[in-house]
Amino acid sequence: MNDHTVTAYNTELALLDKNIAQMGGLAEHALGASFDALTNRDPELAKEVISADKAIDQLHFDIEEQVITIIARRQPMADDLRHIMAALKISGDLERVADLAKNIAKRALAIASEQSPRQLMFGLQHMLERALSQLKDVLDAYGQRDADLAVRVWRGDEEIDEMYNSVFRELLTYMMEDPRNIGICTHLLFGAKNIERIGDHTTNIAEIVYFIVHGEEIAADRPKRDTTSMTLVTPD
Repeated sequence: MNDHTVTAYNTELALLDKNIAQMGGLAEHALGASFDALTNRDPELAKEVISADKAIDQLHFDIEEQVITIIARRQPMADDLRHIMAALKISGDLERVADLAKNIAKRALAIASEQSPRQLMFGLQHMLERALSQLKDVLDAYGQRDADLAVRVWRGDEEIDEMYNSVFRELLTYMMEDPRNIGICTHLLFGAKNIERIGDHTTNIAEIVYFIVHGEEIAADRPKRDTTSMTLVTPD
């Protein structure tokens, strides 16, 4: 962050980063809690996640208002403008992460009364742990303006995609082996896709952090290993 002669300007920029950190923490908590609700068939916890999403939406709105006010009042240029616009974009990605966590909580509500083999959750658990790690790391990268850490997060999205491919195939196998698994496996497939999409949003944030630090985009194609769309393609 640049050091400005106007102390209030420094305070405004610091508050912007503080709100991003708070929003990120709430998104992390929502993701972990939604998956706990799914794993433990806990409808009350799922409802708490769904209800708590309003606070994250409010923070997103507050950040938008902050950005508009700073631009109108300070007319920022160069590094400051990158910083401010990056915060706006990151808040949008975090809002979507929270929405996806809320979607997982809704799946938890839908299957709260159903029984299923515990092994169905193993693959999703590994995906969730990786996605949470990526989210934490990218928020640290933003707070520390660490472009190298951001690039590691960016590259790590391939691993989440590969995990998703594996979970997708596994759940399809369960459905084909026993039609009674179709209902619950369908909900778990949607849950896995939500986690995969969260990985995409952490990758977005990683790209933004890199741009804040270097003023240019990462000079490579985005890593992507999700092959499930090809699995579902049918002839015309």
